[in-house]
Amino acid sequence: MRLRLLLLLALCGAGPTAAARSLSLRGSWRIRSGNGSLELPGRVPGCVHSALFQRGLIQDPYYRFNDLKYRWISLDNWTYSKKFQIPFNISKWQKVNLIFEGVDTVAKILLNSVPIGKTDNMFKRYSFDITTVVRNVNSLELRFQSPVLYAAQRSKAHTSYWVPPDCPPPVQKGQCHVNFIRKEQSSFSWDWGPSFPTQGIWKDVRIEAYNICHLNFFTFSPIYDNHTQGWNLEIESSFDVVSPKPISGQVIVAIPKLQTQQTYSIELQPGERIVELFVKINKNATVETWWPHGHGNQTGYNMTVLFKLDGGLSIEKSAKVYFRTVELIEESIEGSQGLSFYFKINGLPIFLKGSNWIPADSFQDRVNSDLLRLLLQSAVDANMNTLRVWGGGIYEQDEFYRLCDELGIMVWQDFMFACALYPTDQGFLDSVRTEVAHQIRRLKSHPSIIIWGGNNENEAALMMNWFNIHTSELHTYINDYVVLYVKNIRQIVLARDKTRPFIISSPTNGAESIEEGWLSANPYDKNFGDVHFYDYSNDCWNWKIFPKARFVSEYGYQSWPSFSTLEKVSSENDWSYNSEFSLHRQHHAGGNNEMLLQIGFHFKLPKNTDPLQTFKDTIYLTQVMQAQCVKIETEFYRRSRSEIVDGKGHTMGALYWQLNDIWQAPSWASLEYGGKWKMLHYFARHFFAPLLPVGFEDQDAFFIYGVSDLHSDCKATLTVRVHTWNSLEPLCSSETERFVMEAGKAVLLYKEQVPALLGRCGNCTRQSCVVSFYLSTDNQLVSPTNHHFLSSLNETVGLQKAHITANISQQGDTFVFDLETSAVAPFVWLDVGSIPGRFSDNGFLMTEKTRTILFYPWKPTSKSELEQSFHVTSLTDTY
Repeated sequence: MRLRLLLLLALCGAGPTAAARSLSLRGSWRIRSGNGSLELPGRVPGCVHSALFQRGLIQDPYYRFNDLKYRWISLDNWTYSKKFQIPFNISKWQKVNLIFEGVDTVAKILLNSVPIGKTDNMFKRYSFDITTVVRNVNSLELRFQSPVLYAAQRSKAHTSYWVPPDCPPPVQKGQCHVNFIRKEQSSFSWDWGPSFPTQGIWKDVRIEAYNICHLNFFTFSPIYDNHTQGWNLEIESSFDVVSPKPISGQVIVAIPKLQTQQTYSIELQPGERIVELFVKINKNATVETWWPHGHGNQTGYNMTVLFKLDGGLSIEKSAKVYFRTVELIEESIEGSQGLSFYFKINGLPIFLKGSNWIPADSFQDRVNSDLLRLLLQSAVDANMNTLRVWGGGIYEQDEFYRLCDELGIMVWQDFMFACALYPTDQGFLDSVRTEVAHQIRRLKSHPSIIIWGGNNENEAALMMNWFNIHTSELHTYINDYVVLYVKNIRQIVLARDKTRPFIISSPTNGAESIEEGWLSANPYDKNFGDVHFYDYSNDCWNWKIFPKARFVSEYGYQSWPSFSTLEKVSSENDWSYNSEFSLHRQHHAGGNNEMLLQIGFHFKLPKNTDPLQTFKDTIYLTQVMQAQCVKIETEFYRRSRSEIVDGKGHTMGALYWQLNDIWQAPSWASLEYGGKWKMLHYFARHFFAPLLPVGFEDQDAFFIYGVSDLHSDCKATLTVRVHTWNSLEPLCSSETERFVMEAGKAVLLYKEQVPALLGRCGNCTRQSCVVSFYLSTDNQLVSPTNHHFLSSLNETVGLQKAHITANISQQGDTFVFDLETSAVAPFVWLDVGSIPGRFSDNGFLMTEKTRTILFYPWKPTSKSELEQSFHVTSLTDTY
C-alpha cells in the first residue's frame, strides 16, 4: 500500500505555517569500528558489510570463503553517526520526533550527546521524542552492539532453564543463540544460507515536527457483511494531539469509482488518540473483488481520506483498497477421519499452488523493487498463486506486498519465529507484542495476505522432541509456547485483524491442535492441517512415499545452481563437486551425497575425463533430478484434490520449498540468486498449469488424471502417444472421446495395463519407449504436453546422442530459437550463461525433429551476444 502524505497547511497563532514538516535522514552517514581504527562513509538504508564493500575495503562477501573470512565484522560494535542541519525554525514546533522504520538491531541512540533511547528489535518501528534535545545543527549517533555478542549475553543471563537450540549444526558455519535476539533468524546461518549477522539502519529514518496534532498511522480493513450482503470498510487512524485543548473537525472518505463518499464529525482529546471509522460502500455500486492469479482480476479502488480539523489543519491520505474474503475451512470429510484444510477466496475453494519465500539477500539494501518484481513475476509466470513468507526471515518490505496485491499472489505470512524455542521473560514478550501489533497495522490492508502463521515448525520441534528435552521438563516449554504464541501473538492478531485466519504453527493440525491444548501429539498428522515432508533417501519416482495430506506447505529436493551463477563467486580450483568450496557452500548435512544418491536411482553419473565438464554435467544432473522429483511429488498432490483413498486425500495446497536463493549455493530453490530459472522452475510452469494431465503407474497399470483449476467445466480430448527412443516419429497415438473436464476437480481420464499399451504399439518395451500425453479442445492444446518414463533413464534402449542446433533470430524484444535435433533428446537444457532472461520452455523432452522456443530478455541483449553465450545440453551429453 503506497500512501502519500500531502502538504499540510494550518493557521496557527498569528500567521499561516505548515502544520507538519518532515526531514529525511537517508543518504550519507559516517560509520566507525569499535576501537575507531576504521572510519568510512556509508549509506542509509544500509549495513556495515555493504558500506565496507562499496568502499573497496572488503571483497564481495559472497565470494568463496568470505563468510568465514569476514566474521570479524559482525563481532565488532559499530557506530553510525550523522551531522545535519534542520532547514526550518525548530523553535516554532510543539513536538519533534525522530522516527526509525527499522534498526538492525541492538543500539543506543544519542542526539547531541544526550541518550534518547535504545533499540533491540529489527522488526519494530521506533519513535523518540526529541523536542527538548533537538537544535538547528545536530549530531546523531547510533552505537551498535554486536548481535552475536548480545545474543550470547541474553542466553547467558537466562539462568533459570535452557532455551534450545544453542547453536546451528556445524555444517552451517553459523553463530549461536539467535533465538535470543529479535532479528532475522537466518542471518546467523541456515541450511541454505550463510552467517552474516548485519548491523545498520535497514529502513527509513526521518524527523517529524508538528503543531496541534499529527497522524501517526493509518490502516484499514474491507469487511463483507453476510447479513446485508454488502461491503464495509473499517478505517483506523492514530493521532498525537499536542494541542492543550480538544480538536474538532470532519473526516471525508471518498471512493469515487464506488460512488461512495461519507463525512464524519470527530473530536480529538489531547494525547495519543485512535479514530475508528466505519464506511458503508454504496449498495448501488458493483464491487469487483480481488482474485488470486489464474482466478480473476486484481481490481483495486482509489480512496482518499481527508481530515479537516480546527484552525484550518488538513491531513489527506490516499490508498488503494481491494475487496476480497478469505476463509480457512476445517470440517469433516465423508469417508475420512479428521478435518479438511483448505482456503476459500470470495466463497470459492482454491487449490494453493506455489512455494516458500526466503530473504532475497543477506544484505537487504541490495533488494530493490526491480529484483522483487523479477522474482515475483517469475512465480506468476510459473502459474503459482501463493507464496509463504517463511518465519525465519523478515517481514518483507512494503513493495513486496504491493507487488503481490498487483500480481495476484496470495501470501501465507508467518511471524518471525523458526525452528527454535524462545524465551518468555517480560522484556522479550513486550518487544514481541509491539512487533506483532506494528506488523499487523502495517500489513493488514493487503488483500494478498490470506493467513497469519505464528511460527515455523516450533510445534513440531517441541512435540517431536528435536532438542531432546527430558519428559519431566516438557511442561515448562509447553507453557512457554502457549504464553508466546497463544496468549500474546494470537490474542493480538484476533483483536487487531478479524479479516483473515490465524494458525499457530506450520506444520500444525489446526483445529485439532487447539483441541489438544494448542499442541498436537503428532503435528504431522495427514488427517488435519498442513504437513512438511522431506525424504532424501527413498526413490522420489515412487509416488507412494509422499503423504496424501490435506495441505503440503513444505517439500522439496536440493540442486546446484548453474555454473554461470557459481562462477561469479568462485575460482578455478573450486570447480569440482568434491572441492573444499563445494563442501563449504553446502549447509545441509550430507546434501551433496543425497543429490548423487537420488541421481543414481535413475541416471548415469557423469564420467568425463575433463574435470570441469564433469562438474558442469553433475550440476546439470542435480537440476534434472530436482525438477523430476518435485514434478512427481507435486503432481501427486494435485491429483489428490478430489479423492479419498484409504481415508486420506482432499489435498488442497502444494507449496514446495523453496522459491528463491539468498546466495550462490546448493539449495532447494527453483530460482537462483539473481533470479535465473533452474530446470525446476520451468517444470513448475507445467506442473502448476491450470489444466493438467497427470500420468502415473500402480501395479503395472498406467493411469492419467485430469486436473482442473478452472471455474467452469470445459470439453476436452486426451491424446496419448508412445515414442521409441530411437525415432523422431511417434510409434502410435490414440485419442479419447470428447469428455467434460469438471471445474475445480481431479478425475481419472484413462487407465490401461502397461503390457497392453506396449503390445498395442508393436515393437515396444519399457526400456525402448516413452509415453507423452496432452489435453486439447478442437485440436488446440489446452494443457502442457506431459510425459511418463516407463523405465529409469539409465536403462533405456535405443537412446542416441542427440546433435541439437539452434538458429537465433529477433522478433521485437523477444528472441526466437529454432531448434533442430538429430535424435530424441530428454531434458534439453538451453543456457545463455549470465544473460538475464528466461525461455518459454526448458528442460523438455524433444520427440520431434524441430521445435521453436522463445527467449524473453530481462535486460537489452543482441543476437550476437546470445549466439556467443548459447549452450545446449541434453541427457546423453553427460554420458
